[in-house]
Amino acid sequence: MGGADRNRRIRFMGVMDSTDAETIARDLIQEAYNKMKEARPEEALEKLAQALRTDYKQQEALYAFKCLDWWLKRIKDMESTGDSGPYDKGNFLLSSWKNYYGFLDLVGNAFDRCQYAVKHFVYSLALQNFNEVFADGGMRHDPDLLERLGRCYKGIGNYEDALVYLKQAARLKQEDAATMAVLADVYALLDETKAARALFREAFFMDPQAIDLRNLESDLILALVRRVTDMGHSGAELREWIPVYGALFGVFTVKRELKLAELGRLKQQIFDLENAMRGGHTDENILTPALLNKYFRLMDYYECTNSSPALIDEIKLKIKIIEPVIFERYMC
Repeated sequence: MGGADRNRRIRFMGVMDSTDAETIARDLIQEAYNKMKEARPEEALEKLAQALRTDYKQQEALYAFKCLDWWLKRIKDMESTGDSGPYDKGNFLLSSWKNYYGFLDLVGNAFDRCQYAVKHFVYSLALQNFNEVFADGGMRHDPDLLERLGRCYKGIGNYEDALVYLKQAARLKQEDAATMAVLADVYALLDETKAARALFREAFFMDPQAIDLRNLESDLILALVRRVTDMGHSGAELREWIPVYGALFGVFTVKRELKLAELGRLKQQIFDLENAMRGGHTDENILTPALLNKYFRLMDYYECTNSSPALIDEIKLKIKIIEPVIFERYMC
């Protein structure tokens, strides 16, 4: 039903059947989502307002109105500064997601298609700004810009282009766990499961705390996150347990042999964590899974290099001492 026909129906019927009102409101909501994806947010906001005037009980319309209004207020504040260039504007939009997730924690995250439309709108706007910077040519090989372009393409569902930019960024930022995790997520979304498993394993071994779980989308990682969350882990602790259970549940299965320099760093990390544990560190809930993660990596190395079984048994004994449940359930 076209907008003019719909308005005439509302105007001349006077009192509308509740079923008709609900149907019209749903159509208006879908039109609003389409406007968001077309980067026409003001028109989208008006469609949502019309939906609420048509059916004031329409919860999705109210929810979507609040979400879009949240972003429009931030964008207005961003544009009011007047002196921000496209790179700063793009960064502002990407950095605002953390605050937006806090907003969603308050209002709930009940309508997936709303979040998809909002996400497409915000990432499209950020992409416009970053593409403007990229087109100038001066930052074409800047790893941060490449990573941001990849994240934006991923945000709008263009995983092929996201892969191109994120692979370049990861080559230039080899020690960046956050970039590696996003790249792994894109591989998973493209059904390149082997590459995804390998890169997720590397990212979570490298620095679990650097990874923003709410920016990950693939079933491969989200199923693992949900499973570990259901065990009662959350926050920083959750991030440390993910690689442990990722290994034990057969998710992080693609392994590689460590270089000698990496092996030296790993042994030093284990030594430092063991000392922290013995010292009665207050963050034991974080230290325990962090140390288990390192133990698993060292065992992988010993197995890959056909080292003495005694070395592997020594690691297993250490696991039994610090976390007997893990040992009893998975290591015997």
